Amino acid sequence: MEDVTVISKSIVQPGKIGHSVLSLSAALEIYFPLAGRLVKVNNHEDNTISLYIDCDDGRGASFVHAIAESISVSDIFHPHGSVPDFFKLFFPVNGVRSIDGLSEPLLAVQVTEIKDGIVISYGYNHLVADGSSMWKFIHGWSKIFLNGEWENHHQPLVLRGWFLDKIDFPIHIPVSEIETERVKNRETSTKERVFHFTKEKISYLKAKANGEIDSSDINISSLQAVLAHLWRSIVRHSGLNREEESHCGVAADFRQRLNPPLDKDCFGNVANLGMATATVGDLVDRGLGWAALQINKTVRSQTNENFRTFAENWVRNGKIPRIDVRSKRGDHVFIVNNSPWFKVYDNDFGLGKPIAVRAGPANGIGGKLVVFRGIEEGSIDVHAILTFSLWSDVLVNLFDDVESTMENVTIT
Repeated sequence: MEDVTVISKSIVQPGKIGHSVLSLSAALEIYFPLAGRLVKVNNHEDNTISLYIDCDDGRGASFVHAIAESISVSDIFHPHGSVPDFFKLFFPVNGVRSIDGLSEPLLAVQVTEIKDGIVISYGYNHLVADGSSMWKFIHGWSKIFLNGEWENHHQPLVLRGWFLDKIDFPIHIPVSEIETERVKNRETSTKERVFHFTKEKISYLKAKANGEIDSSDINISSLQAVLAHLWRSIVRHSGLNREEESHCGVAADFRQRLNPPLDKDCFGNVANLGMATATVGDLVDRGLGWAALQINKTVRSQTNENFRTFAENWVRNGKIPRIDVRSKRGDHVFIVNNSPWFKVYDNDFGLGKPIAVRAGPANGIGGKLVVFRGIEEGSIDVHAILTFSLWSDVLVNLFDDVESTMENVTIT
């Protein structure tokens, strides 16, 4: 499951928590799949299973109200952007996998009152929604909280009208694909740090990357330049051999990439992961522009044809794409989540605008880079979460590495 937390600094007023529950219930009447449960159907004739979401299950989403009177906002924001170990306790579904939606809620929310603020955290099942859909849900919930209703309250939820032509439903998935061993304690063996890129420093990286590739046909975006800078810095200090490959996974929203396109507000998971791959030697030697170009090529390869080929092959053989987090390759993979396009600071739950947005625990892969819009206009925050095997040699040294590059990163 994917986890995000929103932190607001204000004194909690009586009745706010109860109103949070009522407004959440109203929001789930609109975004009803989040209140459902995953259901498994056994297909005995070919030893497969099929899955669907029962939206009338009745058990709904999970809501946890917690109180941590000894913790203040200043305890959460540490020097140099490090994240305290207790931060994971703000999240209600640590260690829950997507397939656990058979018994666990598809959405879990935790509201934690601290000494001088409130922390609103949520985890959701990626079988139901992607980041784009979830931030729309959070925005709708906050509007209902403030106004009693949302301007789109009476509009039905937009769902996908098609999947693939000539596909028989339900899809059959081999039983072996879901009967995987849970990797114990992997989700706790991580360390975290938040890097803040100002608008000016992002402009510097973007100009540097585009200057190095010197192409009139290709434009490296701000995000691609930032990610390339972090990717190079991570592998430089990772201890990997020059011949070893590193992989940077970037998700693309396919709503408008498909032909015909889907409605931009279509609810569900319509994201697909593209993987940029390069050797450590190439990343270190060939510069920021070259690394950014590999990410750019991966994003541009996410086309309608590419997605259809992937989806048709998946339906045909039923193999669920996964990274073996117990293998050495698992520590070579960095997945980029979220987007600076999401308006994460526009959600007010009666306590004012959030003062920070952070990511939840990683899911056991080598690294997760969660990207958020910064609180200042044009800035970007990157919440880096790496396994212990990479922590000591990467994120500690990354602080010194980024300072030497014209001070293009600050630590929040």
